[in-house]
Amino acid sequence: MRSIFICGLLLTASPALALTPEEIETATFDGLDLPDGQSGLSVKLQILLDRAGISPGVVDGYKGGMSESALRGFEERQGLPVDGLLDADVWTDLGGNEPTPVLMSYTVSAEDVAGLTDSIPDHVAEKAKLAELGYVRVSERLAERFHMDEDFLKALNPGASFESGAQIWVADIGEPMAGEVTRIEIRKSERRAVAFDAQGRMVVNYPVAIGSASTPSPEGNLEVVTVAMDPTYSYLPDTNFVADGVTEALILPPGPNGPVGSVWIDLSKPTYGLHGTDTPASLFQAVSHGCVRFTNWDVKELAHLVKPGTAVDFLE
Repeated sequence: MRSIFICGLLLTASPALALTPEEIETATFDGLDLPDGQSGLSVKLQILLDRAGISPGVVDGYKGGMSESALRGFEERQGLPVDGLLDADVWTDLGGNEPTPVLMSYTVSAEDVAGLTDSIPDHVAEKAKLAELGYVRVSERLAERFHMDEDFLKALNPGASFESGAQIWVADIGEPMAGEVTRIEIRKSERRAVAFDAQGRMVVNYPVAIGSASTPSPEGNLEVVTVAMDPTYSYLPDTNFVADGVTEALILPPGPNGPVGSVWIDLSKPTYGLHGTDTPASLFQAVSHGCVRFTNWDVKELAHLVKPGTAVDFLE
C-alpha cells in the first residue's frame, strides 16, 4: 500500500496488480471497448499494432491516447471507419484471432549488462562532461529494445535480477518494417508522423511530440538532408534556447539518454530535425523545442526507410 496527498487529503492507494504472461496471451476481444486502466487485452493490442508498423509508443498495457491514435492510423491504412475504437474488423485485420504469441522468453546476455553509464546528471554542463549519455540500467536498455515501458517490463518479471543469464518475458515485436519512404506527414493536430511510399501507401505511423506555441515546429514543406546515427548534440543557446542558465555553447556526447536520443534526421530548415527522446513514456504528453520527437526505436526504424530528399510535410 502507498499513501498520496491530493488537494491536502491523505489517501491510501492499492498497488496495481501485475499482469501475468498467461493473462496477456489468453486475452481476446469480446466485442466490448478496451477496459479502463491496464489490461492484458491492451498489451496484446499494442504489440499487434507495433508489429503492423503502427506504433503505440511504449507497450505498457494501458488504455490511452497514444494507443487510440495508433488505432486510428491502422484503421486509415486498412480503409476501415476511423474512430480509434477496437472492433471485430480491426482485431481480425491485426491478427488478434491468430494463435501466434505476443510475448517471448529472452535470456539476458553479457552484452546487455555491459557498458552502462553510472548516472545521468540533470544539468546540461555536467552532461557535456560525460563520454556517453548511455543506458543506466539493464532494464532500461531491454525495455527500449523491446519497445516496452520500463516499469511494465519489471512488473511482468517480478523478482527478475536482470543479470547475465536471467530469463525474462518481453514483447515479441517482430521485425522492423522494410521499404522506401518518399514522403512523411507530420500531423500536428494528431501528434503523429505518417510515412508513405511512392505509390501513396502508408508504410509506418508513429506518435510524436511537436513544438509548443512558444517554440513551434516548422510549417510547410521540408525534406530530409541527412541521417546521423548516435549523434552528438550541439547545445547552442544563442540560436535555440537557454537551459540551466548556461550561456556558452556545448557539445553533448551521444547516447540514448541524450537530448536527441539515438538518431537525428536532419531537415532542410536549419537546426530542425526528427529525433529520439530519453523519455519515451511521456512522449504523447510532451512538447519539444520545435523539432519532432519520436521514441528512439521508432526514429531508428524510420531512419532506415528514408534518404536525402525524402519529403517532410508539416500539416496543421
